[in-house]
Amino acid sequence: MDVILMEKVGKLGNIGDKVSVKAGFGRNFLIPQHKAVFATAENLAEFEERRAGLESAATGKLAEATSLAEKLENLGLVNISAVAGEGGKLFGSIGPRDIASACAELGVELAKSDVKMPGGAIRDLGEHEVQVQLHTDVSLTITVDIVEQQQD
Repeated sequence: MDVILMEKVGKLGNIGDKVSVKAGFGRNFLIPQHKAVFATAENLAEFEERRAGLESAATGKLAEATSLAEKLENLGLVNISAVAGEGGKLFGSIGPRDIASACAELGVELAKSDVKMPGGAIRDLGEHEVQVQLHTDVSLTITVDIVEQQQD
């Protein structure tokens, strides 16, 4: 299936590229998310009319992601308190939602989908490196410190 990309998609292409993708990926992800349109002559002509607007919107999103990345780098260590048992093992785990809400408390709004944890949730006390991808071109690593919650 051939599609025209309406925005930059990682490992696939840039705005305006005509790419061939598997039918399911195109129908189930790219087109419903408005990241691409079917590669027809009519859609190609319509895209060329809208190209300048799409490129300026993409530049705006990149600038916004870059400024958010600078704020995240200035945060330093992100502290999260959690209940732990013997040996520093957590009761439960710390996931992307917890990290995003801890950053929000520090004044930086993140979506939980921006936090990438390929190794799974954090289950131990201590400092952990977490990848944050704000844009296709903007990603950084933040340090999350999991400390034991003081019980009253």
